[in-house]
Amino acid sequence: MPADGRYRVVIEAVSPVVDCGRFPIKRVIGDTVIVEADVFADGHDAVACVLCVRKPGGRTVGTTRMTALGNDRYQGRFVVAELGVYHYTVRAHIDRFGSLTQELARRPADDPDLVLVFQQAALLIAAAAERAPAREARPLRVVQALLEGQASSADKRAALLDEVLVERVYRFSQPAHETAWGQELAVRVDPESARAAAWYEFFPRSRWGSAGGRLRDAGPILAHVAAMGFDVVYLPPISPIGTERRKGPNNTASCGPADVGSPWAIGSAEGGHKSVAPTLGTLADFRAFCAQAERLGLAVALDIAFQCAPDHPYVTEHPQWFRHRPDGSIQYAENPPKKYQDIYPLDFETEDWQALWQELKGIVLFWIDAGVRIFRVDNPHTKAFAFWEWLIGAVRAEYPDVLFLAEAFTRPKVMHRLAKLGFTHSYTYFTWRNSKHELIAYFTELMHGPGREYFRPHVWPNTPDILPPYLQHAPRAAFIARLVLAATLSANYGIYGPAFELMESVPREPGSEEYRDSEKYEQRDWDVARPDSLQAIITRINTIRHAHPALMADCHLVFHAIDNDNLIAYSKTSGDGASVILVVVNLDPYHRQSGWLEWPAQIAGACNDRAVQMHDLLSDARYLWSGGRHYVELAPEQMPAHIFRPRSYVGTEHDFDYYS
Repeated sequence: MPADGRYRVVIEAVSPVVDCGRFPIKRVIGDTVIVEADVFADGHDAVACVLCVRKPGGRTVGTTRMTALGNDRYQGRFVVAELGVYHYTVRAHIDRFGSLTQELARRPADDPDLVLVFQQAALLIAAAAERAPAREARPLRVVQALLEGQASSADKRAALLDEVLVERVYRFSQPAHETAWGQELAVRVDPESARAAAWYEFFPRSRWGSAGGRLRDAGPILAHVAAMGFDVVYLPPISPIGTERRKGPNNTASCGPADVGSPWAIGSAEGGHKSVAPTLGTLADFRAFCAQAERLGLAVALDIAFQCAPDHPYVTEHPQWFRHRPDGSIQYAENPPKKYQDIYPLDFETEDWQALWQELKGIVLFWIDAGVRIFRVDNPHTKAFAFWEWLIGAVRAEYPDVLFLAEAFTRPKVMHRLAKLGFTHSYTYFTWRNSKHELIAYFTELMHGPGREYFRPHVWPNTPDILPPYLQHAPRAAFIARLVLAATLSANYGIYGPAFELMESVPREPGSEEYRDSEKYEQRDWDVARPDSLQAIITRINTIRHAHPALMADCHLVFHAIDNDNLIAYSKTSGDGASVILVVVNLDPYHRQSGWLEWPAQIAGACNDRAVQMHDLLSDARYLWSGGRHYVELAPEQMPAHIFRPRSYVGTEHDFDYYS
């Protein structure tokens, strides 16, 4: 037998929720969180349910009555206006006065029991008036007196069914036997910068003509990136690179004295993770780099790789943090058949794990102090899940504006677990999704599947590690098509900059997805002023993104039918419906493709008898569309995509003042 069996209201199916409340959902500051729940009781009594919200820091926001949607489903909402973690839950009780008025509305006017109903209502109103402040109590007392007086049944009935009265009585009634949802659910609120950003990755050790090579010389590069409309400039690790077992060009095991090695082989006699490689400059140079980027409107993202070169100071100072083989040597990184002799992974099963965790947290805090607020984390799926949950939580407790991007090209469940644990953004399989069917299925899953509450996609057409087959020996149109897809399907995207901008397309060898003469292992000299550079189209696309809110969020993505598998069409709409963008891409970079697109003009707010002007923001061409089917043709040698902005109204001579 329960301790108290008088709790009659049931609360079920509260949403949004991730893993029964184990993890928070994610939102961006300023978002509205919509909460729903099934709420019902036995019998015919009315129920009242409220949404209870706590701000970050435990401060109570208060309660908001939830609205009935039908079929015992209720909805409430609140706005997240602060960074950090909000908490919310649902409570419900039998609404005595609501039950009474609900019953009264069904009774006939000549029902002899109305006298008893009015008496009961007067008691409930009197109780509410006792709890109300004087200003609110006065109108309640007026209705109480009406019910207790000689007014007609019709007048009493009308007074009780007044919506203002019902709401006032509800506010000052004392709930009895209130059912509480079993737990508080959480919302992680990130800064606005988490909603949408375009990233550009470059290696500061490489040269761009007279620029680059050192952090202090990177000013022209930053200006170039900012001029193309990017929001974030992303650097690989800038710490000293190990000299022991350093890799040579194209990841060869032999290394000459002039070879620079991989930035991901971190640590040498010159320092470890909390140092700047002397070949790049000093910590002061890096701070100046961050300040210059900020002046240009760029945020700086830094790669964090929790692994060590064989000559990293940790190897001698903390040998217990590494896994040792039977012969006493330290196990280097392997992903058979690949071997990474220049990298020692950390052992997250070490007996000294607490000290290891604290030291790794210290690395993140060091770079935060140096001016970094965005971290791209290398291979987080090879480190303990519990560690990431602790680290990200601890860092955000001090710095709630810090963002973490998980570079984890691994199994779906592992990627999703990392996102649940706290990573702000996650790499995706977009790099390998090329066909129309693959793209539609994958982005439908990302944007509309259960992961939408916590998994923020970050799409990249290329990375320093990956030259995908679609871009190998590919024409210009292939790069533009992938750029358009990345920048319009996802609010967050990035490119490995100069290699993409200059359309590097040669793999290290047939069957490889690595670049020949990869910048990971050698300095490059990039000529971004080449006339065939993609600079102009990249700039145009980023300009379009910033001008149209529909492209700066990950909701409201809809794919549209088009009768050619080489053409893909989709639209995105802003939350308020004011911004609509329609994108059509030719997935065949070698041939002209055409088809009939099904896209109702009503999506743009047009009336059935009005044409819609479709403004192609890439070419500046304009077309008039009417009806629901539209012919589209894209020649890749000209432009493999349309990015349409529909105009919902086009005037005709009928609108002229003197036409009639």
